[in-house]
Amino acid sequence: MLAAAAVGNTVSKDEFNAAEPELRRELIDAQYDLKEADFGVVVVIAGDDRQAGNELVNRLSEWMDTRLVRTHVLAELRPDEAERPWAWRLWMALPPKGRSAIWAGGLMRQVAARLQGEIDDLELERWCRHLRTMQAELVADGALVVKFYLHTPADVQRERLAEAEKDPTRGWWVDERDWAMVDHLEDGVPTVERVLRATSMPGAPWVVVEATDERYRDLHVARTLLAAIRARMEQGPAPGVVSGAADVRDPDQQTTVLSTVDLSKALEKGTYKKRLRKRQAQLHKLADEAHARGISTVLAFEGADAAGKGGAIRRVTQALEAGMYRVVPVAAPTAEERQYQHLWRFWRDLPRAGEIVIFDRTWYGRVLVERVEGFATEAEWQRAYDEIVDFEEQLIERGIALAKFWLHISPEEQLARFKAREDIPYKQYKITEEDYRNRDRWDDYVHAIDDMVLRTSSTGAPWTLVPAEDKYYARVTVLETVISALKGRLRTLP
Repeated sequence: MLAAAAVGNTVSKDEFNAAEPELRRELIDAQYDLKEADFGVVVVIAGDDRQAGNELVNRLSEWMDTRLVRTHVLAELRPDEAERPWAWRLWMALPPKGRSAIWAGGLMRQVAARLQGEIDDLELERWCRHLRTMQAELVADGALVVKFYLHTPADVQRERLAEAEKDPTRGWWVDERDWAMVDHLEDGVPTVERVLRATSMPGAPWVVVEATDERYRDLHVARTLLAAIRARMEQGPAPGVVSGAADVRDPDQQTTVLSTVDLSKALEKGTYKKRLRKRQAQLHKLADEAHARGISTVLAFEGADAAGKGGAIRRVTQALEAGMYRVVPVAAPTAEERQYQHLWRFWRDLPRAGEIVIFDRTWYGRVLVERVEGFATEAEWQRAYDEIVDFEEQLIERGIALAKFWLHISPEEQLARFKAREDIPYKQYKITEEDYRNRDRWDDYVHAIDDMVLRTSSTGAPWTLVPAEDKYYARVTVLETVISALKGRLRTLP
C-alpha cells in the first residue's frame, strides 16, 4: 500500500502558482457554504513524516478561513486527557455542524506504541475496533470524515533530515522524534498497513498521499478535501443506517426483564436506618481510597418517573466529600448539544482521575424516550445499542468503575407517588402534564427497557435492576452495588 503510493508524483512551481489562487477561493467558498449545512467536517492528518504533516497543517491554515476551522494537534497526552479513555480527546475535538476541525498527528500513536513494544496485538486491535466504531457513529450521524496518511520513504526522509541539521536556518525543526520515526518506518510498514486497512471503512477511507514533493502533497490534499465537501453538500441529508437486529418482538409477549423484578422487597424503617449508616460509612472509606489511587467512577441512573432516582442519588452523595463528585442531570439536548453526535455530551462529562460522576438519566435516552416518543429515527436508535456498548467498553478498559441502575416501580405505585407530589408544595415542580402523558405509553417503555437491558448488559457493565416500590430497600441496594463496584475495581490494583 505505502510502496505503491511512492511513484514520484511532482508538481512544478509554475503549475503550483497557477493553481493556488483559484483553489484557495474555492476552499473558502466551500467553508461558507458549509456554514448552512447540517453536518461537520473532520480532516485527519496522519503519517510517517512529521515535518510533512506540520507543513500541510500550516498550508491548510493559510488557505482556509481559520474562523471556521479549528486545528487540534494531538501531541503527547495532557493530564486531563491521560485520565480519561483515549477517545475522549477526539470527542472533545469534534466540530459542530457547519464547521470543520483538523486533527493533526497523534491518531496513529498506537501504531508507534505497538512497534516499540508498549502494547500487544490485542490492544492494537481493540484500539482499531474503537476507532472504527467512532467513525461509523460520526458518518451515520452525517459528518464528513476525510483522512490523509502522508508517506515519505525512509531514505528520502533521512537525506532531508541530515541536510536540515547542517543548515543553521532550518536545523531547529529537526529533533529526536523525527529520527526515531524514520528508524521504525521500514520495519513498521506491515503494521502501519494493517492498521490503515483495519480503520478504513465506507464513508471514512484513508487517502494515502505521497508526501515527497510538497507542492504535489498540498495540492492533492486540498483538491481531495474540496471534492469531498462538494460531494457531501450535493448528497443532502445523510441516509440512516440501521445497525443491529430490527425490532421483531411478539406484541403479545408477557414475560419481560422487568416482570422478573420482585417489587415486594422492602425494609423496615429501623433496619433501613442501621444499614444506611453502615453502608454510607463503607462507601465513604472506599471512595476516599479510590480518590487517593486515581480510580474514577461513573454511576448511571435510569428509571420510571417518580421511581426514586433523586433520593437514591442523595444517599450516595451524603457519603462523599463535596469536592469528590459531580451530579450531572440529563434533560433534552440543548441547541448546542444537538450540533454533535448524541454521545458527545456524555463524553464531555466523564470524570478525571479519582472523581465520581453521577448521571441522573443517561445516554440510554436514545433507546428509551427518544425511541418511544419518536425523537430518534429507527436507524438512530437501532445503531445506538452498539454505540453505547462500545462507549462503556472504553470506560471499563480505562479502569473506570461503572455501575448502571434501573429503578423499577409498578404503574400503580407511580400514580400514587404522582398524587402525593401534588400535595407537597416543594415537590409540585416535579409533576408535569408530560409525566401523566408518558403513563399512556407504559407498555411501549417496558418493551424498550427490555431491549435496552438485553442488548447492553455485559460482564463489565451489567444492569442492576432495583426493586424500588419500597424506597428504603432501593436506596440500600444502590449503596451496596456501588460499594461492590468500587471493591471490585480496587482489587484489580497492585
